[in-house]
Amino acid sequence: MTDSEKRNQKHREAMEKQKEAVDTGIAAATIDRGVAILLTGDGKGKSSSAFGMVMRALGYGQRVGVVQFIKGEQLSGEELFLREQRDDVYLYQMGTGFTWDTQDRSGDIAAAKTTWEHAQQLLNNPDYDLVVLDELTYMLAFDYLPEDAILEAITSRPAEQSVVVTGRGGGSALRGVMDTVSEVKDIKHAYNAGIRARKGVDF
Repeated sequence: MTDSEKRNQKHREAMEKQKEAVDTGIAAATIDRGVAILLTGDGKGKSSSAFGMVMRALGYGQRVGVVQFIKGEQLSGEELFLREQRDDVYLYQMGTGFTWDTQDRSGDIAAAKTTWEHAQQLLNNPDYDLVVLDELTYMLAFDYLPEDAILEAITSRPAEQSVVVTGRGGGSALRGVMDTVSEVKDIKHAYNAGIRARKGVDF
């Protein structure tokens, strides 16, 4: 047997074992329901990942709702696309911009409560297959919204509905009720090298 044949055989054996492990995992997953996903961490890409799932859901003809906390003052590509090309997607933005810009706690709390009302409507509506709550974790970190109400709404949503929450932190209680928690780690960021945010990439 040549070296090339040996490598091919070794690769085939390794892939057979991997396929067996994957097939076993798939067979063990027997529960069919919506999932709750938390995308957190200090790295770039949390909201981008959430909107990737929006595109995926739309590809299957599913109904999608998006509520954005914090964001909404600065125009984004996601907003342009949804408003101009997918007006069937429910989109509500808090619209106050970043809290470090407003520097108005009482105003931010009032805006957060109004925005949360829109989120609750989606979480109570079984017609929505996917709900994205973008930057919701900051509402918990800044104590703008009651944690118990948020956890209750997420856990009592319609069984077939999936929800994606994004933002740094969020706390152990939120992580505890989510089915999937992914952390985006900041290893290197262009901004720290003085490179400006790029249209179509960063916003």
